Formats: sequence, C-alpha cells, structure tokens
Amino acid sequence: MRIVTWVLWLVVFLFLLAFAAKNLDPVTVRFYLDHDWQAPLVVVLLGFFAVGVVLGMLAMVGTLLRQRREISRLKRDARRQQRSEAESQARADAARPPAVDA
Repeated sequence: MRIVTWVLWLVVFLFLLAFAAKNLDPVTVRFYLDHDWQAPLVVVLLGFFAVGVVLGMLAMVGTLLRQRREISRLKRDARRQQRSEAESQARADAARPPAVDA
C-alpha cells in the first residue's frame, strides 16, 4: 500500500511540474490604485492557491477550538462519572455484610 501511495504522489508531482513548465508566460495582476504586479502564471496561481489554503485554515480555527473545548469537557465529565461509579461501588461493597464461609 505504501508503494501505491508513493506512486500516486509521484504522479501528482510530475503533473504539477509539467503544469508549471507549461505556464511560465508572464502575466500582469492589476490591483486598485493603479498598482500592478508581473510574474509567471504558475507563480500567480500558486500564490493565490496558498492564500486560499491559509484563509480556509483560518476559517476552521473557530470550529477546531470549539471541538477541542467540547472534547475536554466530555473527558472531564467521563472521569467524574467513573469516579462517582467507583465511589458508589465502594459504598455498596462496604454496606454488604461479609460472606460467611461454611
């Protein structure tokens, strides 16, 4: 299975390398206030992809933190429940009369 994974990664890498080699033409990205930036197309595409990844990760931060808080609350509740059950069992064992061996 590891070989299949490495082969797939190699295919993706080669595909992206060929894509980059075919898209070296310079493009001009025009911003507001008459600012512009000229770079190879592949650099512009990778830059915007990276910005999209960062924005997507930032959008996930709130959900991730909320889930982590929920997980720690549930773990704390589970530990309390286990402690309570252990104490109840200990009280029940202490209240039970000792068994008589015949």
